[in-house]
Amino acid sequence: MRVLVTGAQGCIGAWVVRGLLKRGLDVLIYDLDGNPARLGLITEPGERTGLDIQTGAIEDTERLKVLIRDAGITHIVHLAAVLMPFCQTNPVKGGLVDVVGTLNVFEGARDAGRPVRVVYASSSAVWGPEDAYEARALSEADPTRPATHYGVFKQANEGNARVFYSASGISSVGLRPWTVYGVGRDLGLTAAPTIAMKNLVLGQPYQIPLGGFMDLQYVEDVAETFIGCLLSTVGGAHVFNLAGDVIHMDEIVKTLDRLRPGAAKLISAGGPQVPVAYRMDDAALRATVPGIQKTPLEDGMRQTVELYEKLHREGRL
Repeated sequence: MRVLVTGAQGCIGAWVVRGLLKRGLDVLIYDLDGNPARLGLITEPGERTGLDIQTGAIEDTERLKVLIRDAGITHIVHLAAVLMPFCQTNPVKGGLVDVVGTLNVFEGARDAGRPVRVVYASSSAVWGPEDAYEARALSEADPTRPATHYGVFKQANEGNARVFYSASGISSVGLRPWTVYGVGRDLGLTAAPTIAMKNLVLGQPYQIPLGGFMDLQYVEDVAETFIGCLLSTVGGAHVFNLAGDVIHMDEIVKTLDRLRPGAAKLISAGGPQVPVAYRMDDAALRATVPGIQKTPLEDGMRQTVELYEKLHREGRL
């Protein structure tokens, strides 16, 4: 078994690589950046021994196909993407990375000369705004109505994964996270709760530039879910919601103030609601892939703050 992780230098990617290495698996990472900086925040140097790092663009069709074929890849965790704000400003470049890049992964799996299992990041951004739906948790049977280019791109990837299974037999799982938080989450619209935790540790004021509700999901749980789906033998082309804890932005501030009294003097929240429905039902995922872990929100926030404090003490924050 040899696992390729694309976008491995991102937040979820770093935690996925960490989890795979802890299992003693053979991991090759592929990213534009050859320096695993985020992985360095959550692992010790000895834990990264033997990690194979390859650099390149996910849009480079031939480079990726040759890599998958010649490196003996049997499993892929595909996380390479540009996020919602970038896609809104640069939809053509966003589509090349998010859609063409995903097509390249599946073509590489198809042409590898061996069975290759793919697990990829879709997104809750496939949903439209909360007011586009009934007031209930959405299941995978509900219609997707994305309100952003990023959401449309993720919707396309889900459809293409289904076609690759029907045409070529490539089994895959797409996961739809909402707001992932934890050490290493520093980019994207919904990185704000994590940035608030980091600023709290640094003693710097910060306003979360968003209001309303989010579904927060601890990054270690999300990474373990990707790994669980990767190691599962379930066949077909599946797409699953991934649900965490729905919380109002004001409650994030209150929770931080409980964890570190005085936090409310530094951290505040205010701004628009993210235009994505935030209530999701992930019963289908839990029924298909047993053992999905879920850390209580306050525990995950505590762990994040404590790890930031450790990094700060070591001069690495």
